[in-house]
Amino acid sequence: MNWKALAALVLLPVLAQWPSAAVGQTGGHPAASAQTARPASANAAPQNPGSTPGRTDCEAGPCDYQPSHITIATPAPAPAPWSLLDQIKWAAILVLVILGYAGIMMALSLLRKIERQTRFAETAAQAAAESAQAAMLQAQAIVRSERPWILITVEPSRSVENGFTVLATNRGRSPARIVSTVDQITSAIDQNHLPDTPQYRDAEPSAAPDSVILLPGESTGIRSFSRDDVKGFCVNEEKLKRVEKWEELILLYGKVIYRDLISAGDEQVHESSWCCWYIHGRQKSGMVLAGPPAYNRHN
Repeated sequence: MNWKALAALVLLPVLAQWPSAAVGQTGGHPAASAQTARPASANAAPQNPGSTPGRTDCEAGPCDYQPSHITIATPAPAPAPWSLLDQIKWAAILVLVILGYAGIMMALSLLRKIERQTRFAETAAQAAAESAQAAMLQAQAIVRSERPWILITVEPSRSVENGFTVLATNRGRSPARIVSTVDQITSAIDQNHLPDTPQYRDAEPSAAPDSVILLPGESTGIRSFSRDDVKGFCVNEEKLKRVEKWEELILLYGKVIYRDLISAGDEQVHESSWCCWYIHGRQKSGMVLAGPPAYNRHN
């Protein structure tokens, strides 16, 4: 924005009054339009005795005829000098114009400073908001790094031959209390034939005792499976033969629900899902983690 042009536009009405003030100093004396003609006898040249009075042609010699009246324009009178009152008035107007211009320029300068300060304040507020957001994200990252993380592993059973135990281990940095566990056993041609999301139709969550608290690095068993369980799962010999030939897979899956002990509130409840394939052979068996990502989540 052109601030100087704005100031000139404001002062234009004041400057427009100066010509009228200057014209008023001339005194208002009307000039005489014409002077009374002198008598013809005074202005007329002496007549030649041999010339005829009133003759207008000069064929015989020089013509001395003059008109009877001559009109001479009177020059305009000089303007009257300014009076003291007019000089004071003109000086006061000039001072007011100068002061008004100075005031307008100061006001415009102040407005520009206010505009700059407003921009600085907006920039500072934006920087503060970004810093607060970064601090919150950092605090959330610290909380997530310090929370408990229960991961699922499989280990061979020490007491049952060809038996395996699904273990829940706290790999985080703070204690965790197990709230409940749930698991399901099913069979499928392969892992891709499982439902998109885990289905727990006949299973009910089993409440874990309050004493099950896992410190960082501690583990607890949540599910065991052996060859004897395979026979109980297969309803007939035909199904058992398909399992032994790996034409049909035995899959176990479930989840562990636990609570973060260092944070208050029910929103600090977490869940770890798991899925395992029991590899049943005619003489030996094994168990490994398997299943699609939807069956192996941690939050």
